[in-house]
Amino acid sequence: MSSSCCTPGHGDAPAVTVTLAPPPPRSASALRVSRQLVDLPGGRFLMGTDDPDGFPADGEGPVREAATAAFRIAPTAVSNAQFASFVKATGHVTEAEHFGSSFVFAGLLPDELAASSQQVAAVPWWRAVPGADWRHPEGPGSSFATRQNHPVVHVSWNDAQAYCAWSGTRLPTEVEWEYAARGGLEQRRYPWGDELTPDGRHMCNIWQGDFPTRNTGEDGFLGTAPVKSYRPNGYGLHNVVGNVWEWCEDWFAPDTARVMRGGSYLCHDSYCNRYRVAARSSNTPDSSTGNIGFRVAA
Repeated sequence: MSSSCCTPGHGDAPAVTVTLAPPPPRSASALRVSRQLVDLPGGRFLMGTDDPDGFPADGEGPVREAATAAFRIAPTAVSNAQFASFVKATGHVTEAEHFGSSFVFAGLLPDELAASSQQVAAVPWWRAVPGADWRHPEGPGSSFATRQNHPVVHVSWNDAQAYCAWSGTRLPTEVEWEYAARGGLEQRRYPWGDELTPDGRHMCNIWQGDFPTRNTGEDGFLGTAPVKSYRPNGYGLHNVVGNVWEWCEDWFAPDTARVMRGGSYLCHDSYCNRYRVAARSSNTPDSSTGNIGFRVAA
């Protein structure tokens, strides 16, 4: 299987067959998830971009009119605490746990673990780390315990689908995602406007410095940030760009990869400026990394 330029996929690791069990009936705590969603009226908007700094091969353009019916969407990405409730209720085992490894950015690993883990040839700053999963974001010895309000990572598209089935939600379509992410602003580069740091204020969690060797962390974070960091957009949604890639329902290409939107904390202007609201990428539905999460819709 292929993977995107921004994230490795399990096509970069030995093949493993995984069978996911259906989740049991929803609980009262699961139903609370759907009650936290933001109601959006839907309508017509201009989707995509002809930005010269974009990636035409990703299908960002041309700018075209799109429409969506009314829908509901979560104000934040699913957090570690929310995902832990799902796992506790269902016993769900993620695909990263089945595979026995997941992909972690080398700069977040202890030197010894970075050196001993398998390097991904096409994107050498990634490591396939045995034991890395949502509970252990940087592999053995790490924990999500102090990151309860951070977005869950190391979750595949299939894992996200299982969470949605449990919580009575679904993944947003790509049209819904972009409509929501724009926050009512027409054809702006970011959810807050066209300037990346208006008045010097950081508005999202991305890479500052020289990628991939030096991250100055000027926005306050080197890895993931809490799901309610920074100001929300005009629709009350937090961190729709930067922080973690978010799975969407759609196929990116038939039968090969699913759409991801929003970019992540590893995006940088010199390499992957996909923290623009019209940018898009993809990965195979069984893939997981330390910078992919999701938010739910209904």
